Amino acid sequence: MSADTPLQKEPESSQNPPVDGSELIRFDKVTKRFGSNVVLDNLDFSVDSGKHVTLIGPSGSGKTTILRLLMTLLKADEGTIKVNGDYLTHEEKNGKLVPAGEKHIREVRKNIGMVFQQFNLFPNMKVLRNLTEAPVTVLGMSKEAAEERARDLLELVGLTEHIDKYPTQLSGGQQQRVAIARALAMRPKVLLLDEVTSALDPELVAGVLDVLRDIARTTDITMLCVTHEMNFARDISDAVLMFDKGRVLESGPPEKIFGDPEHDRTREFLSAVL
Repeated sequence: MSADTPLQKEPESSQNPPVDGSELIRFDKVTKRFGSNVVLDNLDFSVDSGKHVTLIGPSGSGKTTILRLLMTLLKADEGTIKVNGDYLTHEEKNGKLVPAGEKHIREVRKNIGMVFQQFNLFPNMKVLRNLTEAPVTVLGMSKEAAEERARDLLELVGLTEHIDKYPTQLSGGQQQRVAIARALAMRPKVLLLDEVTSALDPELVAGVLDVLRDIARTTDITMLCVTHEMNFARDISDAVLMFDKGRVLESGPPEKIFGDPEHDRTREFLSAVL
């Protein structure tokens, strides 16, 4: 299947658990500094289950830092983060919040899948095993069940015929689609997307964005997306948050943010990228 071929609805066996519209992610007064540079400034925001939320704004405004905090690749200096009702890097003991142990963090992090700018595939593993390795070793799925789900997901992203290839035998766009499928293979409740087309040649961008549009349209998975692809953000988002200097400058549905923004800074940013 080519990147331009319409994708089919995801098979039942590969869909994510149903959502109930409750709050899935909550940042509460989160601050992150790098030296004297405050990247996130007392940030409060939330994402509801099943929603597609896009973060926009200039480089350095804190957007990717949010995703890296959720993946525990970074640690907040102040504040707390909850995922699916549980603290991510804290635990409640004797009525107090204390730093969480690695077992707790791993358990909460199972709710999260991330697709990075770089594909981060295992170069020594064929496509099929790239998708089955973590479900088998982390989730304890049987090899047969993991392979069935992997085949369904490769059909979803249009790569069934490449199942026995190594990543180096694929184009950048194909590798990124494998990375998307690999993230979904863990059945996360939320999919984090960090500028997933920024490392691709321009002619490969559309195919990857079409896959993500199809996933947004045909599955219940929650999405938190950082992108400079404004048309994509307009298409898939339930809400768009404009970031500047580590804070949410304004937020709202895409038709409001792109069509009638409140702040001059938002208008300046959009006029530069649209």
